Amino acid sequence: MLRATGSTYHFSMSDEQTSADESPLSLRRLTSAFASMLGRPASQDSDRDVGAPREVRTDTRTITEALLFVGRPDNQPLSAQAIADTMRDVMPAEVQAAIAELNDEYEAEQSAFEIKESAAGYCLALRSDFDRVRQRFYGKVQQATLTPTAMEVLSVVAYRQPIEMKTIDELRGQRSQSTVSSLVRRGLVRLERSAQKPTTAYYHTTDRFLQVFRLTNIDQLPQAQEFDAA
Repeated sequence: MLRATGSTYHFSMSDEQTSADESPLSLRRLTSAFASMLGRPASQDSDRDVGAPREVRTDTRTITEALLFVGRPDNQPLSAQAIADTMRDVMPAEVQAAIAELNDEYEAEQSAFEIKESAAGYCLALRSDFDRVRQRFYGKVQQATLTPTAMEVLSVVAYRQPIEMKTIDELRGQRSQSTVSSLVRRGLVRLERSAQKPTTAYYHTTDRFLQVFRLTNIDQLPQAQEFDAA
């Protein structure tokens, strides 16, 4: 369950299996779902799922490794500062040193894992050398399928983010919490709380969403005049 690896869900689409137009997670279908929810036709230009406990060693290295193993609920990387904040009297530089030691140890032991670094932070991932093992276990890359309801909710989040749950419910005219929770579990939607309004959750799409729909950033979502007027 290495949530930080992003290996739990398989949403990428193979050209051998389907064209972009036919994909159950195509931009055309996402846009059409949003237009349908608004009661408007989608633009033709918008085509773009029990003994005593033994003592456990706890230090900066083991805690850092444990946190990266568990990962964040939204599958986003963990920064050195965020990891350090979970421990007393530990600085981000010490976390970075621990990560370097862990990677050296993984390499020396020819471990299947490595800690990858990005601008957003660190995540525990399967070493690229083991991609064939993962593919053999899961079989050919499978397409995710979403119900029409899930696609509609995803389109609302995509086009209106950041958005509160009550606004999603108002736009759809029905409760959407269970569907949004499912999208969060699938890694397509994440929630954030601002320091100004810590009790209010705002929903956004994720990097996985961009990958699935083959977008570089959210600004590349197809835009139609009927959406702007809504």
